[in-house]
Amino acid sequence: MNGYQNDALAELARQLSAGLLRLRKGYIDTAEALAKIIDPDSEYPLEFVVYRLTGYRPARYKPIRPMTGRSIRHDLRRLILDLCDSLDLPAGAYGEAVYDTEGVARRFRISTKTVQRWRARGLVARRLVFDDGRKRIAFLESSLRDFASRRRRDLLRSARFSQMSDAERQEIIRRAKRMVDRTGCCLHEASRRLAARTGRAVETIRYTIRRHDRERPAEAVFPNMDAPLDDAAKEVIYRCFLHGVAVTSLAQRYARTRGSVYRIIHEMRARHLLGRKIEYVHNPQFDLPGAEESICAAEPPARDTKAPGGARRHAPSDLPAYLRALYEVPLLTREQERYLFRQYNYLKYRADQLRRDVDLNRVRSAVLRRIERLLVQADVIKSRIIRANLRLVVSIAKKHVHGPQELFELVSDGNVSLMRAVEKFDYSRGFKFSTYASWAIMKNFARSVPKERYLLDRFRTGTEEIMDLAAGLRTYDPRATSLAELREVLDVVLAQLSSRERSIIVGHYGLMETRQPQTLEQMSQRLGISKERVRQIERKAMKKLHTLLEPVHADLMR
Repeated sequence: MNGYQNDALAELARQLSAGLLRLRKGYIDTAEALAKIIDPDSEYPLEFVVYRLTGYRPARYKPIRPMTGRSIRHDLRRLILDLCDSLDLPAGAYGEAVYDTEGVARRFRISTKTVQRWRARGLVARRLVFDDGRKRIAFLESSLRDFASRRRRDLLRSARFSQMSDAERQEIIRRAKRMVDRTGCCLHEASRRLAARTGRAVETIRYTIRRHDRERPAEAVFPNMDAPLDDAAKEVIYRCFLHGVAVTSLAQRYARTRGSVYRIIHEMRARHLLGRKIEYVHNPQFDLPGAEESICAAEPPARDTKAPGGARRHAPSDLPAYLRALYEVPLLTREQERYLFRQYNYLKYRADQLRRDVDLNRVRSAVLRRIERLLVQADVIKSRIIRANLRLVVSIAKKHVHGPQELFELVSDGNVSLMRAVEKFDYSRGFKFSTYASWAIMKNFARSVPKERYLLDRFRTGTEEIMDLAAGLRTYDPRATSLAELREVLDVVLAQLSSRERSIIVGHYGLMETRQPQTLEQMSQRLGISKERVRQIERKAMKKLHTLLEPVHADLMR
């Protein structure tokens, strides 16, 4: 059922709504009685709630985390409405006065919107059948008295306010327009200031302004309030929020209420989560009842570092200090490894399952927080697995160092392979992760190291290759051309490339007078892309230059 903050109480409401018809009215009354004694700042076990509602105390109950009193009171009010929906309970079934929303508003001389605010603050409502045969929201006299005793300040403040006259509305609109013209404040700020000056509630002022703007758009105080924002503007709002811009400032900048800005932020959070790629290795155990309790149970004990089999291996003396520090991280036992991989994949599985229920039209921030928390927990486990296996990358990389090949570059490439191996490893097959990761790292080195050496050879003769390309132009005579003319010809050649391709060719081969040749690693950092991507762009650019100059070169050879 939707609208519950605790899944256990949602399931309980479903069971009670399908139970015996003669018992449901009693459940409604006991739910209200229970809501009165619940302390919102305390925690309660599910067994307590079930016993107070039904009088039934199960011999064994699935253990769950205690629920907060505030969430229980919210869910009990929701449960009362669901039980009322499951039967046609007449208003005359109670031996006391019963009011609908309009009746409560007339009695206390307040607006129906204020009644809705009272409900959000704890006033218990039922859904009963009145004398006209229609079922609608109803309030018992006893419920109103209880709310009045607990929320006397709210009632007194609301009772002081009579219905706003037309003259008062016009004065509020006039003041709001003048305030916006002078200060450019947002709706929330204008409502807050006017509430302080008039003695009205902030919600009343806001409602008055919004209603005026809807009914008279030509004279609106905030004319762009209801205009829809495009996706680009929503993305800007979301990015600004992530970078610490206050919601009040965003509301003022975009002429929106704070509530609408929060809705936009939650919508964009949901969109980013829906667009995020979540990969995991599924296991049938994930779908079993009680999977979360068993998978997220206590971690197996760590290996005893004093035992001969668990002693830490000393780092090789020829390694830099940074790489030697990797050997301080203890290795994982087979049991720890299985535990971590199972939990890592299960957390991403749960996040993916929850993500499927996200509705962009009704985004629930609690669900988003749950998904984000699961993914963060999965990332923490992944980082731990990677740290425990970094020394494996170093040991394999040392065997592939050759000539100008840098150890740090090989370790960097090996780390990427290690991270991919963590994503793809299936712990249920019974293999050690180090076996799988070693194969993945060596396979990557077997493919990338020969290419790297080949490219390094090209780097040594790269200038000559570019000169040969430039020689393919009719205007270039290598025997009678100055350096300035040569550079001009090169500029003509390079102008055929895209800006990124040109930047990589010029940077790698040092074709600018003020710049030395750069390595692929240096260019990847400068351009903000991977080294492999730099390699791909360079090959594409060289192929493009050969294709462009091939017809000209053929003409010269005739």
